[in-house]
Amino acid sequence: QVQLVESGGGLVQPGGSLRLSCAASGFAFNIYAMFWVRQAPGKGLEWVANISPGGGRTYYPDSVKGRFTISRDDAKNTLYLQMSSLKPNDTAIYYCSIDGQGTGRGQGTQVPVSS
Repeated sequence: QVQLVESGGGLVQPGGSLRLSCAASGFAFNIYAMFWVRQAPGKGLEWVANISPGGGRTYYPDSVKGRFTISRDDAKNTLYLQMSSLKPNDTAIYYCSIDGQGTGRGQGTQVPVSS
């Protein structure tokens, strides 16, 4: 059974940085592509990044490209999202998941971007 636990969120000022983590268990993490998605207040889920099994390929929408970096540590069954140059419209709850629709996501971690 897929279990994903996100952490690392918190209040950050515009222009700041934050690293999110996602601890995975209950499935063969190393053979899955993994995703980060987010949900801004009053909006639907939005794909933020994904990474191939093994980490050799990463993908981002234009809205975060060049600012966000997804990575994984298969030895630790952990997924990461390094975020920099944060903007107020990056404010959202961030989830990790096994597809771009948020399947298997946990409780999420809140990232408010505000001065």
